[in-house]
Amino acid sequence: MFGLESFFSFSDLWSPLMLIATVLIIILYLGLTGPFRQRFADSTPVPPFRKGLFIIGVLLLYFVQGGPVNVLSHMMFTFHMIMMSISYIIVPPLLMLGIPSWLWRFMLDRAFVKKLNWLMHPILTAVLFNTLFSLYHVPAVHDYVMLNYDVHILYYIALFIASMMMWWPVVSPVPEWPGITHVKKMGYIFLNGVLITPACALIIFAGDPLYSTYTDPDTWALAMGYCVAGDPSQLISSFGGPEFFNWFDPVEDQQLGGIVMKLIQETMYGAILAYVFSQWFRKEGKDDDDVVESTLDGHWKQA
Repeated sequence: MFGLESFFSFSDLWSPLMLIATVLIIILYLGLTGPFRQRFADSTPVPPFRKGLFIIGVLLLYFVQGGPVNVLSHMMFTFHMIMMSISYIIVPPLLMLGIPSWLWRFMLDRAFVKKLNWLMHPILTAVLFNTLFSLYHVPAVHDYVMLNYDVHILYYIALFIASMMMWWPVVSPVPEWPGITHVKKMGYIFLNGVLITPACALIIFAGDPLYSTYTDPDTWALAMGYCVAGDPSQLISSFGGPEFFNWFDPVEDQQLGGIVMKLIQETMYGAILAYVFSQWFRKEGKDDDDVVESTLDGHWKQA
């Protein structure tokens, strides 16, 4: 894919460990929502469409975090932002919608978990995710995270958890946990769009390359060493630097990455906003019809 197979091995491009984990997660999910569903209280059949959402979400996450996009994200900033967009904007709601409410209740019905429900306050979740995302794209922070494997893994896990928390008020898979009205959901989605804009604007309008990971051969080789096998120094002798794989100059690549991130985010938020608005509109229309119907019934009874 993208011609990378000419330079890297199959295991470099398709992480075997993540592939095994992905397959096991899908098998576990299909087992819990299928043959073993009766073991859960108040369980109901999960429609194929919702199962499909979960499986697509897991496969997308594998493709960008363990597949070729992960390697490409170390070479081009544009692919880095594609990976971030899919991992934290698209995948979380797919997974959350695919997990039925009775399975969510089983996972959340723990005393220590219930004590943490205050963490799901909409303002907190919006600020937490967008702060972590924006902080990550501060040049010094980004380069440090990319060059320290343990920090890299922990930060990505924290971002993923924060993204799930950010989507919770919108998806609201369990009514007992904090939820918000349709009108507030629309405001919440708009708020998230505003909070992520400064980070994208910084990247889009910067006149110089911001990240050594995509411009300095030594830094690039060290970062690449975490996702491909072999001596990082051989990458420099073989390819020279990231420009060997980059289709654009560093500034253009950086600007395109910021634009791609903003477009994907706006498209996803716009689609969810339209869905929430349609749900609110139908609910308001039904409530108005119920009021008119009850009023007419009252008049007929008086007559």
